[in-house]
Amino acid sequence: MTTPPETQYATASDRLKIAYQVTGSGDIDLVFMQGAVAHLDLAWEDPRLSRLFERLSSFSRLIRFDRRGMGMSGVTDRPATLEEQVEDFAAVMDATGSERAALFGTIDAGTIALAFAAAHPERTRAVIAFETAPRWTPSEEDDYGADPAALARFAEATQALDLDGQLSIVAPSRKDDPAFRSWFRRYTRSAQSGIPVQVVMMVMMSWDIRDRLPTIEPPVLVLNRSEHALLPVRNARALAAALSNARLVEMPGRDTAIFSSDVDLVADEIQGFLTGSRPPPRHDRILATVLFTDIVGSTERAASIGDRDWRELLERHHRLLRAELERYGGREVHTAGDGFLATFDSPRRAIECAAAAARAIRSVGLEIRAGVHTGEIELSGGDVQGIAVHIGARIAALAGAGEVFVSSTVKDLVAGSGIEFDDRGSHALKGVPGEWRVHAVATS
Repeated sequence: MTTPPETQYATASDRLKIAYQVTGSGDIDLVFMQGAVAHLDLAWEDPRLSRLFERLSSFSRLIRFDRRGMGMSGVTDRPATLEEQVEDFAAVMDATGSERAALFGTIDAGTIALAFAAAHPERTRAVIAFETAPRWTPSEEDDYGADPAALARFAEATQALDLDGQLSIVAPSRKDDPAFRSWFRRYTRSAQSGIPVQVVMMVMMSWDIRDRLPTIEPPVLVLNRSEHALLPVRNARALAAALSNARLVEMPGRDTAIFSSDVDLVADEIQGFLTGSRPPPRHDRILATVLFTDIVGSTERAASIGDRDWRELLERHHRLLRAELERYGGREVHTAGDGFLATFDSPRRAIECAAAAARAIRSVGLEIRAGVHTGEIELSGGDVQGIAVHIGARIAALAGAGEVFVSSTVKDLVAGSGIEFDDRGSHALKGVPGEWRVHAVATS
């Protein structure tokens, strides 16, 4: 865990203390308020959030603060108004000696950042509005507003302390990660004030700054994930169109929270927007073992049981597979539909993980196939690339239900481990030069 920097306090106009932290020493001041919930110190305990802070601090003087009534800032007995929170941006800038800054707000904090830019153009260098809206209550007259059903589900889950319900909207890509679940539970409970979340959300839903959009002069970067559960991407498109100087970037993904797997992509976009140059691609080559799995007969099974039951069954599959990945030290790279790609530093653990996952997933009436290969892979951000990845995928495609296929490289590396194999012959792998001998892990 990165050690949090010293927390300092700005004084708002009503004498309330606003907690802030400063990292980095770049020429650009970047003032960042997180939406929904936040806690300055606990945020550093999440590896993806700390990665984001470190990236932003590499090219800016990053000034993060907890909004009033939340996290480490002063407690309030009522929800803060929009105008109070606009002026809290100014109080933090004054306390840090920032005359003019870029403002970064996520979710409802993005609305506040945009309102600040309208009120204080002389102090606003630029705005980054991440998954935000000028009006949160939907209407038939335009494309603004949150999805009412998703918003209601989130409010109910938060009130009931239903972690799965919260994470299905906030961070579905990470909801089965035990370490993340534990951190998120502590983070949200420590961040929230004593004001009921329904009251806070009702105040947010009353905000409407559409009439201020035409007056915003500084450039605005509008970021939104394409499958965002809470805020449809059409909202971001409408927001960008209503601004005189805006750039819209649509990113893949469903997560509402900024602490998803794409924090490097987010940081790249912000760095390019503010500095005019993006960092060079991050390509590091390492030796690793790749594991590919997918469900056999998934299309037919989905058609036979219907979309809703299939989604529930698929979530059970994901939970079981991720549990085995954690048990055997695998790192999930990504999932696409019913397929998983993971990496290991040991070919034996990859094989044992695949076999254990096949047994566990069989208990819910599904069969998976798996392919394992060891070779040099290229790390690029959070993804992996290279010929070794293609070989692993092609070997997995040759396997049948419940089978784990490996390359000869893997077979040779685990010699003496006690794992036995059945020779399945030589194969031409699509897109890969030469013939490749494939072996199936023998079942007892």
